[in-house]
Amino acid sequence: MDHRLSPELEELRRTVEEFAHDVVAPKIGEFYEHHEFPYEIVREMGRMGLFGLPFPEEYGGMGGDYLALGVALEELARVDSSVAITLEAGVSLGAMPIFLYGTEAQRQEWLPRLCTGEILGAFGLTEPDGGSDAGATRTTARIDPATDEWVINGTKCFITNSGTDITGLVTVTAVTGRKPDGGPRISSIIVPSGTPGFSVAAPYSKVGWNASDTRELSFSDVRVPAANLLGEEGRGYAQFLRILDEGRIAIAALATGLAQGCVDESVKYAKERHAFGRPIGANQAIQFKIADMEMKAHTARLAWRDAASRLVAGEPFKKEAALAKLYSSTIAVDNARDATQIHGGYGFMNEYPVARMWRDSKILEIGEGTSEVQRMLIARELGLAG
Repeated sequence: MDHRLSPELEELRRTVEEFAHDVVAPKIGEFYEHHEFPYEIVREMGRMGLFGLPFPEEYGGMGGDYLALGVALEELARVDSSVAITLEAGVSLGAMPIFLYGTEAQRQEWLPRLCTGEILGAFGLTEPDGGSDAGATRTTARIDPATDEWVINGTKCFITNSGTDITGLVTVTAVTGRKPDGGPRISSIIVPSGTPGFSVAAPYSKVGWNASDTRELSFSDVRVPAANLLGEEGRGYAQFLRILDEGRIAIAALATGLAQGCVDESVKYAKERHAFGRPIGANQAIQFKIADMEMKAHTARLAWRDAASRLVAGEPFKKEAALAKLYSSTIAVDNARDATQIHGGYGFMNEYPVARMWRDSKILEIGEGTSEVQRMLIARELGLAG
């Protein structure tokens, strides 16, 4: 399988690369330091059509696919992960569930604005006591027959894009009944921002991704129309397992970009920084370290593109997505650590991009399925787990 980019995708890559270096790089450090959401950068991403990359033109999208999205995410993350995760969550978790499982009326209502970045969508899955056990949902929703409305109660945590000024909706998983065996029937319900009883907490104080929006959400007798059910009742958990499979490809592309960004910054620094009368890049120890970093980033790129190609072709991709996410997130942490070491004391200073990359890398081994969960999925696909 040839994973070289088509001329169209190469043009997209160059366009996003230019945007990342000319628009994002000069400004993002200040947003990051002050924990501010970069609205103007996000608006420009919307004008470029990045939020609509994998969606049909009839809904305001660009008519591309997940491979195109991954290319954009990788180039953004080479410069900054906060803007990259804003795009990833807005597409994979905010808009994609509505595209895949929504009614035509739901698609027409939400997708045109989501595809242009006019609004952002969020994905309310994780709960304070749930973590990786997404099936242990405690948030509930019941139909009030008198009004034909869902009444939602519960709490969600670590939800990206959920509290910005342009957040338009959160799709929430909730228990809507019980199966014959007593297990929960988990469904997905669209909750528009500003719905009474829907409360958004202050932003988390995070180690990294400081220019992205992440919050806890509370639902207290939140009422939305019965028509806000996304897909079939009781199929919400299965729906979001598929969404997470696809999202892992996107996170893998993002992690690859961060890993490559560490190479870019290390090469630049190794040529400029002199010690003992010559550039530190003349030292074989530095050369070998950067060569290993490049090898890891290249391999991660092949992995996520392979998974994306399988998804686009309609082939099974669960194992390949898990492999790509596991490997790319692991080497992103490795490359960030090595890049910081190469930069020495300067790598510990926030004014240098590698300091942000070091802080941003760890969450990649946790979000959208921990590394341990990826290993479980891979083992299961190999027939080693029940």
